[in-house]
Amino acid sequence: MGSMLYGCGIFINRCYDELNLSQPEVVRGVHNEYLQAGAAVIETNTFGANAVRLKRYGLEEKVHEINRAGAGIARACVEAHREKMASEAYVAGAIGSLGVRVGADGELSADDAYAAFAAQIRGLAEGGPGVGADLLIVETMMSLAEAEQAIRAAKSEAPELPLIVMMTVDERSNCLDGSTAEVAAERLTAWGADAVGCNCSSGPVVVLAAIERMRSATTLPLAAMPNAGTPRQVDGRSIYLDSPEYMASFAKKFVKAGATIVGGCCGTTPQHIKAMRGALRALEAQEVGVESVKAGPAPNARPGIEPPPLKDRSLIGSLIAGKKFVTMVEIVPPKGIDCTRELEGADVLHKLGVHAINVPDSPRASARMSAQSLCVQIQQKVGIETILHYTCRDRNILGMQGDLIGASSIGLKNILCLTGDPPKMGSYPDATAVFDVDAIGLVKIVEGLNHGLDIGGNPIGASTGFTVSVAANPGVPDIDNEVRRFAAKVEAGAEFGITQPVFDLRLLEQFLRRIEQFRIPIIAGIWPLTSLKNAEFMKNDLKVSMPTEIMARMAAAETPEESREVGIAIAREMLEQSRGHVQGVQVSAPFGKYKAAAEVIGVL
Repeated sequence: MGSMLYGCGIFINRCYDELNLSQPEVVRGVHNEYLQAGAAVIETNTFGANAVRLKRYGLEEKVHEINRAGAGIARACVEAHREKMASEAYVAGAIGSLGVRVGADGELSADDAYAAFAAQIRGLAEGGPGVGADLLIVETMMSLAEAEQAIRAAKSEAPELPLIVMMTVDERSNCLDGSTAEVAAERLTAWGADAVGCNCSSGPVVVLAAIERMRSATTLPLAAMPNAGTPRQVDGRSIYLDSPEYMASFAKKFVKAGATIVGGCCGTTPQHIKAMRGALRALEAQEVGVESVKAGPAPNARPGIEPPPLKDRSLIGSLIAGKKFVTMVEIVPPKGIDCTRELEGADVLHKLGVHAINVPDSPRASARMSAQSLCVQIQQKVGIETILHYTCRDRNILGMQGDLIGASSIGLKNILCLTGDPPKMGSYPDATAVFDVDAIGLVKIVEGLNHGLDIGGNPIGASTGFTVSVAANPGVPDIDNEVRRFAAKVEAGAEFGITQPVFDLRLLEQFLRRIEQFRIPIIAGIWPLTSLKNAEFMKNDLKVSMPTEIMARMAAAETPEESREVGIAIAREMLEQSRGHVQGVQVSAPFGKYKAAAEVIGVL
């Protein structure tokens, strides 16, 4: 709140809490920005609205008025947001540190600290939940002695309100009074907090360490709200340099460490919150997967029907079922409305004997012609079968169902179920990601449609008859998680898998051994490199395992033509080496080089 008000042009020597009385429209504007960014809880503009801090401005007599106004402004914003967006949000009464040492050896006695907190809480809680604050956040506590008095006051003045208490920590993740994170968690729990955690500090790294240590000392919910890094002075202004993407990466780490309340403190803008919200939605989708889609029919639903045998659903299905070696080429949709080049490339590949064309769905979150549209045009104008890549990024489960039923009705029979690249990777990073489900949940949806049932278990009249494929990445660093998720995809109904580009046969073999117990046919991804720069992109941006030997071979190529020839040679080698381990290959056509893809497969 302070950083945002400063950014609105409010001078640093002003009492920001007093703006609740003199400039409520400015405070209201900040609240609305955070609500629009996806915040589920907004804090009142009352961090320093206690008698100790307000006395510096001669406002100590206005404690109750300022806090009541702060709660009222936030309440009005939340109610308007709820009515406009049909989205639930809550008001947290913000109670910050008194800014002085508390206790026998401090500047303020424990009783005086208690009185200061109590007066502030009465103003925040006036009217109760739904009128005043819905909960209280005691934050940036410098010492346990101070936190104890804040908890005492909250339990006395507003026992009906949930209470979150957060300490600030040093570089070693210890409280500023020297207490360890473990001791803090134990004492805050014993004194009556409903949730405990860490905020402010020097950024996400130390807060994460504190949360991990607190988890071992309490069973209460944990809260993690770091600063967006340590402020730096730039042209006379304090700037927080941690990017929204960086904060978003830590939001996921906080949740994995046990936090269920996640946000940000100083320097955390609405853009940071939006990125964090998006990251957590994606994480939720990955973790709930199948569970987020109804696992069985609704109570009054009719039983499903059996889909056609795999061999009767499509050419790809018949080849997979017949254990034939499958060849596919990936054609990326154009960025405009003219797909002449893509249709010509598909026609060449079809005449050369390639079995199917894979069509990605806005890869790397790029804005392109819809994959479904290009699939339909390829099948109708060229006559070769397609595999539609379908992602969860852009559609909720209702839209997914409509798309998939429509795709079946116009003759698309092969689906590759993907979670999808987050929007921040593309040209429109402010686009909103949906992620109602991930690839696992999507497979479950398609499996239901194949049995003639919608997501509620209601009959749709016939089977959609899709062959269902999923992605796999043998070279991902966290291979245990990749294997676990692949097993879940198979359990949900996947019938064959397509790997990311393979450049290291050893990793492919290891992956195949790891999935032996739930093995389905695997199609190996093959990518003909075009240059050293292309290899570096694959390694660094797409996180594809790239052996040093291959990087050296690409680096040795002296001309673009030689780079192309070396890339095709490497791709051919990978195809031949993997042939005995997989049931087919998907060859990419980088930068629309369809002839190169055909050369790799060996049809030229």
